[in-house]
Amino acid sequence: MIPPFEFLGKTFGIYPILALLGAFASGIFACRQAKKQGLDDNHMLCLLLWGAVGALLGGTLLYGLVNFPLVVEAFQILAQAGLSREFLGSLFTAFGGSVFYGGLLGGLLFGGIYYKKKSLPPIFLDLGALAIPLFHCFGRVGCFLGGCCYGIACSLGFVYTQNPIALANGVRRFPVQLLEALFCLGLFFLLFRLFRRGRLQGRLLALYLCLYSAGRFLLEFLRGDAYRGFLWGLSTSQLISIPLLLAGLGFLLIGKSRGKKGLI
Repeated sequence: MIPPFEFLGKTFGIYPILALLGAFASGIFACRQAKKQGLDDNHMLCLLLWGAVGALLGGTLLYGLVNFPLVVEAFQILAQAGLSREFLGSLFTAFGGSVFYGGLLGGLLFGGIYYKKKSLPPIFLDLGALAIPLFHCFGRVGCFLGGCCYGIACSLGFVYTQNPIALANGVRRFPVQLLEALFCLGLFFLLFRLFRRGRLQGRLLALYLCLYSAGRFLLEFLRGDAYRGFLWGLSTSQLISIPLLLAGLGFLLIGKSRGKKGLI
């Protein structure tokens, strides 16, 4: 919807701008909530920063794995032409995007390292669970405006005319990005309500993994960008959703067996 634009001699895309706004909004929210709970907001900020680094690395790595033929092509160029500009350009193409699930797993890994290293209380995980869907909501709006992650062809939807992905142009497509943005916003408000009521203390992250994985599995059927990879009729994200859902359920059950509060 909004093609890349020039500003001060630089080219900017709308998605990075929305993602940056989402990072600021979720970070400020989580740090303010930590302070309200009498926690050290510096620890909250560091936890989020560690998670952000992991998200950048994980999202980029999974993007490269999903586009593995492009990675192979890049290294074929390396073997033939050496460390050339052509190789660097092809490598940037292969790893020049991000997959949310890769970012989520990378963020959980790096954030978990900081969480364990500092022996933080579980409430920090709850606040992290609130920050993720809030950030993701902004990101999906950016996807819609930028034209990536487009939906299936349908009679009701939007038509891209300047999408950098040629396949997406000229066809009315379902705005699955906006639907997922609303879904993430709903998750945020649900988790925040539970947090304020003191429900599922220390397990909101597990609940988020359960709910988002189930929702994402269904939303994938409305996606039209088949280049993300399919196996056994399922997309890469659907294959990742299944173990994440099971892991989330496992953490919820473990927490309940230890006598923690339930939803009711």
